[in-house]
Amino acid sequence: MGEVAVPADAYFGSQTQRALENFPIGTERIPQELIRAIALIKKASAYVNRDLGLLPADKAQWIVLVCDEILAGQWDEQFPLLVWQSGSGTQTNMNLNEVISNRANELAGQVKGSKRPIHPNDAVNLSQSSNDVFPSAMHLAVGLSIKQRLFPAIASLKQELFEKSQAFQSIWMVGRTHLMDAAPLTLGQVFSGYHQQLVAAQETIEATFPHLYQLALGGTAVGTGLNAPPTYAEKVVDLLSRWTEESWTLVPNRFEALSCSDTLVEVSGALRRMALALYKIANDLRWFSSGPDGGIGELIFPENEPGSSIMPGKVNPTQCEMVMMIATHVVGSDATVAFAGSQGNFQLHVARPLIAYHLLSSIRLLGDAIQSFGARCVRGIRPNTARIQSHLDSCLMLAVLFNPILGYDQTAKMVQKASKEGTSLKKAALSLGLLTEEAFDLHLQRAFGL
Repeated sequence: MGEVAVPADAYFGSQTQRALENFPIGTERIPQELIRAIALIKKASAYVNRDLGLLPADKAQWIVLVCDEILAGQWDEQFPLLVWQSGSGTQTNMNLNEVISNRANELAGQVKGSKRPIHPNDAVNLSQSSNDVFPSAMHLAVGLSIKQRLFPAIASLKQELFEKSQAFQSIWMVGRTHLMDAAPLTLGQVFSGYHQQLVAAQETIEATFPHLYQLALGGTAVGTGLNAPPTYAEKVVDLLSRWTEESWTLVPNRFEALSCSDTLVEVSGALRRMALALYKIANDLRWFSSGPDGGIGELIFPENEPGSSIMPGKVNPTQCEMVMMIATHVVGSDATVAFAGSQGNFQLHVARPLIAYHLLSSIRLLGDAIQSFGARCVRGIRPNTARIQSHLDSCLMLAVLFNPILGYDQTAKMVQKASKEGTSLKKAALSLGLLTEEAFDLHLQRAFGL
């Protein structure tokens, strides 16, 4: 292929440089979460190859030292490749191999580019192929990101919503169906619904773990395990499980694992459910706070920032709008992942960097958005009790509470009269001789548990 000029200060090599020159497409870089997952696999592989007698102990130790540096973020700038590359992620795998090799050789007292004593393919990539390393790293990166970044944020927001459901459990309000007044419920019950949405969405994500926590290591090029010792994969997975404190296993069929990305499509769908739950919650809260005079105005948001450049004192639902935009983005990413998931041709899936980019981006954005939304919006929400009571007092749908004692038809007459004459339910009931004032008030009090 001829010579290629690599910057003197670079730790990557010719294959990475060729990728930079051949794919100058966009600005979307391979996520660091994926880089670190590959480094973790390279580290475990070095130990296992040493124990199997395939790699001298000193070479293995130098590889391990460099992997630890990468895991600590020391060489982030040495991984400049973009998402738009080979669909197998080969260029990124080689980027790691080259950086580890050059830095390890430097530690061994040799010059960068010498490929001695640690060769990028023969030593760093020993017992491996891009075709099994990259999908395994995707599973590692996605699983760890969910556990370490997304779930803590979800836990925090669930707690905020639960606390609100408890604090607001005695505040009765107008229910709304079809955007129209409906039977009453408590504000606490509304927030309990939001809390349960997150619980269910998280359970959907967790349901993907049995497949997500399976790794394709040991499959090498096409799933046959060519050039990988029989016990190599099991030993690597054992190390990864120990280091991450997670229960990783091997896939039951490596031919399936290399030829498709169905599991990650499943994960993306679960993230979409979480995004849609967040959209519904944020949008509801936004409408509840609308006004405050010309809208519903039943919730008061914390005043985080000026809401308008021209209207003084305006408070806008900015956190809600941020969440809704990110949820929309995640839904769009899921559509991309779903179609990318169809690109499994024969023995290899060829849209993996794209899937990794969108999944890890969605996890990162959801985690950040949820954390911010909980801390800067939900935590500081206060009920506008006067407004809530005013809406409740004037709501004709309170009539549903009288069905048990008046029956549907008589209750309907009461509603129709109140609506036609623009009066209250109580006055309509008294005028029709359906109830006494004392009986009307007593029934409402009992219905509301007062």
